[in-house]
Amino acid sequence: MQNRGQIIIGAAIILLGLLLLIGNLLDVDIGALCWPAGLILLGIWFLLRPQLVGPDTALGMRIFGPIRRVGVWQVTEQELWLFVGDVILDLAQAEIPVGETRIRVFAFVGNIRMYVPEDVGVAVSSTAFVTDARLLGQKRERFLTPAELVSDGYEAAERKVRLEAMGFVADIRVRRA
Repeated sequence: MQNRGQIIIGAAIILLGLLLLIGNLLDVDIGALCWPAGLILLGIWFLLRPQLVGPDTALGMRIFGPIRRVGVWQVTEQELWLFVGDVILDLAQAEIPVGETRIRVFAFVGNIRMYVPEDVGVAVSSTAFVTDARLLGQKRERFLTPAELVSDGYEAAERKVRLEAMGFVADIRVRRA
């Protein structure tokens, strides 16, 4: 995720710069063309995204507000999309399968809180313009660079959760339940 996220963000910045340069050279209002085209592409993306995700991956989308997974629930591969809001993942009573389970959060501005049992290994990666990540006493603050954190004993853990965040601002907190 780390390298793919950097490539996507870098390519988007280069494309935007090229469009603005071409617009200035040709005296064309690129904004008048790009905003409608961008909104159309975004709409198509949201319509097609559920079909592009694998059949084993759950998909949750919200524009504003919290996405909560608390109490008794089955942890599965999933993608959570939101514009601005909180993601709360309480794994204390959740059924976590053996092996690694990947949870991806895509948010423009997202506060992610995850509570995990003692015997679960956790890895966190964030590709955002601004990241403030804390994982079980470890801390990473990043600006325009990815953040990676891994709990002690992650590789040896029977049950693992990999949290991947991508967006503009990511505030991530992982604590033991």
